[in-house]
Amino acid sequence: MKRFLTRAIVGAALGAMGAAPAVAQQSVDNTSYGGSAAEFLLLGAGARGAALGGAYAALANDVEALYWNPAGVALMERPGVSLGTYTYLADTRYSWGGLAFPMGGGARAIGIQAGTFGFSDQPVYTVDNPEGDGSTYSVAQTFVGLTYSQNFSDRFSAGITGKFISDRLGATSGSGFAVDFGTSFHAQLGPRPIRASFVIQNLGSSITHTGSGLDVTVQRQPPSGQEQLPQEGQPSGYRTKDWGLPVMFRLALAFDMINVSAQRVTLLGEFTQPNNTNASWSGGLEWGLNLGTTGFGLTARGSYAYQPDNDLKPDAALAGFSTSLGTGSDGLALGGGLAYNTRGGGFGLALDYAYKSLGVLGATHFYGATIHW
Repeated sequence: MKRFLTRAIVGAALGAMGAAPAVAQQSVDNTSYGGSAAEFLLLGAGARGAALGGAYAALANDVEALYWNPAGVALMERPGVSLGTYTYLADTRYSWGGLAFPMGGGARAIGIQAGTFGFSDQPVYTVDNPEGDGSTYSVAQTFVGLTYSQNFSDRFSAGITGKFISDRLGATSGSGFAVDFGTSFHAQLGPRPIRASFVIQNLGSSITHTGSGLDVTVQRQPPSGQEQLPQEGQPSGYRTKDWGLPVMFRLALAFDMINVSAQRVTLLGEFTQPNNTNASWSGGLEWGLNLGTTGFGLTARGSYAYQPDNDLKPDAALAGFSTSLGTGSDGLALGGGLAYNTRGGGFGLALDYAYKSLGVLGATHFYGATIHW
């Protein structure tokens, strides 16, 4: 009997071990597609990052690093301010600005950034008033972030950003808090610089909306069989669900294929995993040229970002839909810039532009300016 029990226990253990891989293979997709609030937090910052398709976290070492990778702020050599804006879909607009200061002889840096997205004074259409009821509504989504970044060695830096988020949708509003954390490792591969980074963005609270737009008047219904008597409606209100923030994980690499005194060519790649859609990747190339002793410099940029969710798969009735709208360009971005720096690097000005295709949704044009002193 004892031998039988021993064999039974061993057999059950082996059976469980054999079943474990089968259970592990039944992975569950926990992606909350379209299930996050304040998705304007993913709209980027500045024309340089836009032209590089978002594959910028490893290279970012200027004011725009406040958004893309807070660890890159510590790599700034002088203070700077940057502004960027572009028209998004359906006549909406997104604008971003940042200000950063190196401290401690370049050992650390602090900065502040703000971004805003929305539109204003749009007419309200209802079933009873299809031509408009005379009122208007607006959307104003805003975030403000404070960043601290530090060099821990000549090859490694890290930074953290705290954000306050305000989300005003018509007559309702909500708010939340989030944290960004980034790292930057920079070294030499032979004579050429190479950089790697890991970034987590928008890790924080959820947002619940409240406001007069949720107020309703409810008429009390009498019990079944009783006569309906005239009575005043009772004030009440809807209760909204809380929504999480669009958390983004970035893993990026940048390598200078050419880096000489007057010319630089950098190859960039990045893998991103958001919590509200499928993972994606992007690759970019940036070419920079210094025009001798004039203080001027030129930059050209190009990239392609692949997002599986952007692949249209129409049925037979719409077979020509994707072809006619040219979705093959979705994710393509191009741009460039003109920069000027005084001798000794005291004052610097950079003007940047980027074009980005959104496939069936058209294209956007980014404009940005950065000043260093």
